[in-house]
Amino acid sequence: MNTNENCESWKARVAPFMCWIGELKKPETLRADLIAGITVALVLVPQSMAYAQLAGLPPYYGLYASFLPGIIAAIFGSSRQLATGPVAVVSLMTASALEPIAGASPELYIAYAIMLAFMVGVFQMALGLLRLGVLVNFLSHPVVIGFTNAAAIIIGTSQLGKLFGVSVEKAEHTYETVYNTIVEAFHSTHMETMMMAILALGIMIVLKRWLPRIPNVLTAVAVTTLISWWIGFEEMGGRVVGVVPDGLPPMALPTFDFDTMVKLGGVAIAISIIGFMEAISIAKAMAARTRQRLDANQELVGQGLGNIFSSLSSGYAVSGSFSRSAVNINAGAVTGFSAVVTGLVVGITLLFLTPLLYHLPQATLAAVIIMAVINLVKIEPIKYAWRVQKHDGAVAIITFAMTLLWAPHLEEGIMVGVMLSLLLYLYRTMKPRVAALSRAPDGTLRDADIHKLETCRNITLIRFDGSLYFANTGYFEDKVLERAALKPDLKYVIIDAEGINEIDATGEEMLHHLAERLGETGVELLIARAKKQVWDVLRRTGFIDKIGEEHMFALRTQAFNYAWDKLGDNHAETCPLRLAPAKPAEA
Repeated sequence: MNTNENCESWKARVAPFMCWIGELKKPETLRADLIAGITVALVLVPQSMAYAQLAGLPPYYGLYASFLPGIIAAIFGSSRQLATGPVAVVSLMTASALEPIAGASPELYIAYAIMLAFMVGVFQMALGLLRLGVLVNFLSHPVVIGFTNAAAIIIGTSQLGKLFGVSVEKAEHTYETVYNTIVEAFHSTHMETMMMAILALGIMIVLKRWLPRIPNVLTAVAVTTLISWWIGFEEMGGRVVGVVPDGLPPMALPTFDFDTMVKLGGVAIAISIIGFMEAISIAKAMAARTRQRLDANQELVGQGLGNIFSSLSSGYAVSGSFSRSAVNINAGAVTGFSAVVTGLVVGITLLFLTPLLYHLPQATLAAVIIMAVINLVKIEPIKYAWRVQKHDGAVAIITFAMTLLWAPHLEEGIMVGVMLSLLLYLYRTMKPRVAALSRAPDGTLRDADIHKLETCRNITLIRFDGSLYFANTGYFEDKVLERAALKPDLKYVIIDAEGINEIDATGEEMLHHLAERLGETGVELLIARAKKQVWDVLRRTGFIDKIGEEHMFALRTQAFNYAWDKLGDNHAETCPLRLAPAKPAEA
């Protein structure tokens, strides 16, 4: 059985790894995945510890969240190169959700983080199994742009205390905490810590710019850890990672607290959707590059199972990582086996290498986070959204501002953005394009108002672009009656219905009333080019029977000929709609 047959089988839908496991028989594929998996692990180990710190957890919980989730997501997801594990935005959202309810209890905080990962996983998996991945589209691109920029700034500024070696009590709002941190840094900066952070940042910047082949994160971690050990950084008052428990993460069901689950429900949904959007956008970009099959719903299942297994192995919520996925594909990864290798390397680190991490400065981890999120701050997409539609740009800006203002309650910023997007959608569909058409000199039918075209005094041709539903029926009816009132000699209103994709009960009822009101003034309503789904509705409701089958036309030219035949005399010759013969293809 070939690979394509494997991918189409029911077994592959249950276990997508069957699409690629046979390819590992090729030595070159196995070698490429081994190299890519090890390369990603070298980035993941320090990065995951940094993100765990961002999430408010001990750094080694990042390693726990990097062990099984990536393996499971690769086995049950559809993307071959997506690297799943701790990421900045999800880590920040985890911290913002847990800090208000966990209090000062580290044990409760960890237990709630594990439980939250389970909730996220169950929700994502349910969406995937029910084929509801389309729900993520409720988060429009401008909302995501605004939220991502704000989250990146919040993440970066949250590390200032660790960069300067100062600590302050967290205020109600993040901007207050940042201000207090800056004030404290002016008076109490721990110089050794700041120098260590500058060194880590310098190493990563230099290597990334001039020596990109050298792993900048791993190098910065190794150098600063050695220096920390050599100079006795901890004895100087510097903060280090400290003791990392050796051994694989303990496997156990999370502790479920119903009241807390209710409190975390909204956040779990927000993390599920935001995390998946991050993952699927990365996966789509790589699938376009490799031309491999990608199933969004299957990816939801993979990400969901990854989060469930993260919870079962004492980890927290995870998602697809852009930076590590880029490293993975650039290192030559061919199949999901590279993610399996990455997870195994993390497991080896937990078993044998944890003592090497003791002297790792927390300032270095803060520098790693800042370097990871700095590229997330992008103004150009907001400017582009503004150029496309000022409304879209406004949504991005408002989402950005509200997320910053309400931080650490990030979900509220997202909700504002979603509500604005939905309201904007309703606003746009409430007033769709309604155009009176006439014949242009080149023979095409154009908007008469825009192109200053002469119209027929006895016939009005109106085109409506959009679904005819409860929110815009009144607007459409007013526009038609407005056009009719401008022509005292009007006898026929022809609606070009090609642009109407759907019609609801309110829209159908409006057409009834419109036909009656026009009829009272001696004007007949004709409908041309209605799509099948619209035609079927009008047939089922008896509308066609009421106005007569003879008033429904497959082509505009048929509607014109009907009106001209009824009008007689020289109306056909004098009507601007007939100045140039209609082409059969455009009729």
